Amino acid sequence: MIKQERIVNAFLQYVQISSPTTKEGAFARFIKAELEKFGCDVSVDQAGEKLGCDTGNVIARLKGNTAGEPILFSCHMDTVSPGENIKPIIKDGVIYSDGTTILGGDDKAGIAAVIEALTVIKENDLPHGDIEITFTVFEEGGLHGAKNLDFSSLKSKHAFVLDSGGDPGQIIIQGPAQDKLDFKVIGRPAHAGVAPEEGISAIMVAAEAISNMTLLRIDFETTANIGRVEGGTVTNIVAPEAIVKAEARSLNNDKLKAQSEHMVDCFNKAAEKFGAKVESNVVRMYSAFNVAEDHDIVKNVEKACEIVGVRPFTASSGGGSDTNILNANGITAVNLGIGERKPHTLEEHLHIVDLVNAAKIVMEIINQYK
Repeated sequence: MIKQERIVNAFLQYVQISSPTTKEGAFARFIKAELEKFGCDVSVDQAGEKLGCDTGNVIARLKGNTAGEPILFSCHMDTVSPGENIKPIIKDGVIYSDGTTILGGDDKAGIAAVIEALTVIKENDLPHGDIEITFTVFEEGGLHGAKNLDFSSLKSKHAFVLDSGGDPGQIIIQGPAQDKLDFKVIGRPAHAGVAPEEGISAIMVAAEAISNMTLLRIDFETTANIGRVEGGTVTNIVAPEAIVKAEARSLNNDKLKAQSEHMVDCFNKAAEKFGAKVESNVVRMYSAFNVAEDHDIVKNVEKACEIVGVRPFTASSGGGSDTNILNANGITAVNLGIGERKPHTLEEHLHIVDLVNAAKIVMEIINQYK
């Protein structure tokens, strides 16, 4: 019942409506109108006003015609840069951009899959329980749209996020927590040629701290990275200030806490050694989630995949998604593979067969809850 030509044409149309992060308004208005065609009750929340976006999250509900359990499908509307004036091309069953932009399959492939499933349901008057939908803003760079979602408006206890680059059949049941770490080292300026001993180099302090850190792959659950270092002014002045931006992630919240404390401690010890000061700021961006492999939500996705004819498999993710926020707010959620290949790059592409299978899986998940 899923029609390949229709879903491909819809996807091509979606990616050509620019929706860079914080500027999702044009696409939100378009997709809101599409949802209303199916008889969905659609609203746009106030998240955009809080976040500086030109729209809020799109929230829709298609009332069921059975007494089935309500379920939620979630995707994000924003794309990374360069994501404006996308010109998709199809070659040998694969959709690419023209190479000057990303494609936008992250995450408009997920949106296309959900819309195609709704189209099939409505045109065939198929039985279904209540279907809730959230298309969020500002996912890239911090999951901010989901963080500002009004969860009191949702009835679902199970949610399916369509936002993973894995093959259709992939079920992400674990995702990491992430801390954002910012450090400001305050040294003391001095003339580098006349009296360098009177100065305290903030860059040296930062280098000392970083060299003593355990970074990158910490263990099978934990990573940490220094992403940006800047400081100093000119070569003849001992650098009075240095800024360091870092992150740490772990599938285990306690391990993440320990890693972040280790990084802060390294800065404190380096500052003490050189007589400098350091200002540290650690922000928990989102918490980890872990859904049991034998949970009903996983079993239902596995059944759906088997009916479609794709191999279901569970996996962990090293990245964050709206799945983290849904789980943290009491909705058991998994992230499903939809075949986004090389997202966030100019080489991003999407196999048409994956797009079709993602929509088929959405259809069969709905059937599991009807």
